[in-house]
Amino acid sequence: MVDKLLYNTILSQTFSPCGSYLLVGNTYGDIAVYDLQKILSPGDGLTPSCRKAEYHFSVKQDVQICSLVTTEKFLLIGMVGEITGWDWKTITYSKNPKLAFSIQIPTAKDALEKPDVNSMLYCKTNGHIYAGCGDNKIYIFSLEDGKLIRTMEGHDDYIHSIHNIGSQLVSASEDGSVRLWDLKQEAHTNTVQPYLSDKLARPELGKWIGAASLSEDWLLCGGGPRLSLWHLRSLDVTTAFQLDDSGIHVAMFYDDRIMAGGASPYFYNLSYTGDTYAQIPSSSISVYTAVFQETPLKVMCMAGSSCKIDLCTNFSYRDQILTFAS
Repeated sequence: MVDKLLYNTILSQTFSPCGSYLLVGNTYGDIAVYDLQKILSPGDGLTPSCRKAEYHFSVKQDVQICSLVTTEKFLLIGMVGEITGWDWKTITYSKNPKLAFSIQIPTAKDALEKPDVNSMLYCKTNGHIYAGCGDNKIYIFSLEDGKLIRTMEGHDDYIHSIHNIGSQLVSASEDGSVRLWDLKQEAHTNTVQPYLSDKLARPELGKWIGAASLSEDWLLCGGGPRLSLWHLRSLDVTTAFQLDDSGIHVAMFYDDRIMAGGASPYFYNLSYTGDTYAQIPSSSISVYTAVFQETPLKVMCMAGSSCKIDLCTNFSYRDQILTFAS
């Protein structure tokens, strides 16, 4: 347990459907469940600077939890070669989680390893699960029966991140490209390669793209190349962010702001034009995951290359630090 605490890495987080619980997955196949209502309630009498989880459960021993997604009924867990679904009622009420189903990621016959499920999305409208994987592909499954609906191909290396808005999806890959997909069409519609831009390229860090996100009018992405904002229609770069980082792993929109982090001592709250609103200290050398919600509790949670999870309630400074230790 001591070694797991010292060498822990957190790759994924999600909130329960009710918004009262935070779930965090690590590289050892464990999930920690935190009661945010208790943690964030003023005057609760809890004084330690590092709050511990309500409880932990093991999904699969020593198999990393790559991605977590919430649906109305299930917690979806993306691992190596597999997506599992767990009943929320057994997680939040009984503290005795029950496995509801398992979806196997297709694997080529000559493949030596199963692909990681590095990033997942769930679309409530059509009931589809989107999985960006380590075999360079995006798989679309039906939540209802687990059947594979479609495979999206085009990347030449593994996928780090996927994000969608409406029928448009964006994927970020180790191959240095950001691809835009219309889910109503078979092939990707556009490709952006930030490492080819002189004002974005950082050859010493590589061409990989660790994160990409969409809004109605904008594309945000970063990795080895600098964090950058692109106009979605013209695909022109409008802002190259000058951050003190050694690679971006998280990039997302929040209202009229941008949130980003990676290999840096800070998690950044930025304007579209590149101004820094806040530098939130990080407990991890590298931030790999960040999630936020507005209701029922306003909170942002960041984690990465340590057993610590940083909590912010105003998205400008760190309020509390949780620990993964049991």
